[in-house]
Amino acid sequence: MSIIKIENLKKTYDSNGIAVNALRGINLKIENGEFSAIAGPSGSGKTTLLNIIGGLDKPTSGTISLSGEIINDYNPTKLSDLRLNKIGFIFQAYNLIPVLNAIENVEYVLLLQGIGSSERTKRASNILKEVGLEKEMNRKPAKLSGGQQQRVAVARAIVSEPEIVLADEPTANLDQDTGSALLDLMHELNKKKGITFLFSTHDVMVMDRSERLVYLRDGIIAEDKTK
Repeated sequence: MSIIKIENLKKTYDSNGIAVNALRGINLKIENGEFSAIAGPSGSGKTTLLNIIGGLDKPTSGTISLSGEIINDYNPTKLSDLRLNKIGFIFQAYNLIPVLNAIENVEYVLLLQGIGSSERTKRASNILKEVGLEKEMNRKPAKLSGGQQQRVAVARAIVSEPEIVLADEPTANLDQDTGSALLDLMHELNKKKGITFLFSTHDVMVMDRSERLVYLRDGIIAEDKTK
């Protein structure tokens, strides 16, 4: 089943009165359980595409469906519910809440979903153990390394068991060894839990580890290959 279906997707921005065509007719299907990457040079449209898939931006034209539902015309409340309940996000800059410790950052998604305190703590604790942070649960982001912060971000993204995780340049701020370990972890979680992972990246290491590579150039798909 296609968890993501995109048809003739276009996105045009207005830059001081000049139309900038970020996406120029994207057709793409991502199947449930894929571990795939959208790659391409800076300005190719990969982050724009990922943001539209995640409901963080809207297309100019074309359609995007998640789990069979067209989300183009969702109002802000419905988009917020979609992001909360079906999509996990991992960002280049981690985006952790600095005043919360690791377990509180992971629990926060569950709190927004209305899950009770004891269940939140149990699930957040278990997922932090899975990502190797059982000894750092009570540390705030400032007391964690970049790799540890990104592991917290991964735990936060998957604790609610979303249908898909969207990861925008997740290894960009990490050294090679830390980035490699993080990719191994995400691939293991993909296989164990069946969560679909879709990356936006220009990191060769991410491209090499992905099972499918969708290469964008100038807002169109230049290549789409499955390994």
